[in-house]
Amino acid sequence: MNETDLQAQVNQLNQKMDIVLNIVTQQQLKTESVEDLLSDLQIVGKDMYDTAVVELENQQVEIDIDEIKKLGIRLLHNVENIGVVLSMFESMVDFAKDAGPLVRESIIDLTKRLHEFEQKGYFEFFAETGKVIDNVVSAFSKEDVAKLADNIVTILNTVKSLTQPEMMHAMDNALKAYNSMEIENIPEYSVFKLIREINKPEMKKAMGFMVTFMKNISAK
Repeated sequence: MNETDLQAQVNQLNQKMDIVLNIVTQQQLKTESVEDLLSDLQIVGKDMYDTAVVELENQQVEIDIDEIKKLGIRLLHNVENIGVVLSMFESMVDFAKDAGPLVRESIIDLTKRLHEFEQKGYFEFFAETGKVIDNVVSAFSKEDVAKLADNIVTILNTVKSLTQPEMMHAMDNALKAYNSMEIENIPEYSVFKLIREINKPEMKKAMGFMVTFMKNISAK
């Protein structure tokens, strides 16, 4: 081996030694950093522990180590259940994310509908309806309401009968006849003129209606 080859090997060995020294130096720096971190964590942990102890003493809280152990054991025994609960929570969060746009759209639709109701005067109508209910409550006593409850079926049957087509037609005819009369210019009838009017067919029919009506009322 000549001198040139020997020098080349020495140079390679020096390069490798430099690499090794560099790695050792970096490892030493990392170790020192870890040691510094652990030292800082110990200081922080001690401060936190001391602070927690003082706070617990101020709040008069006593810690039972056995209970803490039991709690830890129960947590370990229920790791699977805790995982299920967390999965359910994640599912709820995902559902909330998916349902969020639908809920927002529903709220927007509801807001628009309420605005339409307000424009049409629904709210004012219900407010005035409340006044009507107040007046009814003020005007009727508890006994009146009890009587109404006892007779509500009869009242509803009467209303049902009044709203039948033939009854509505009859009342409509009566109203039209009344509206067609000239109240201010009603003619005067003497006894003889009244007798002549009674002999007319329409009057006889009207009197027959009245007599039949009165007989039916008396029969009922």
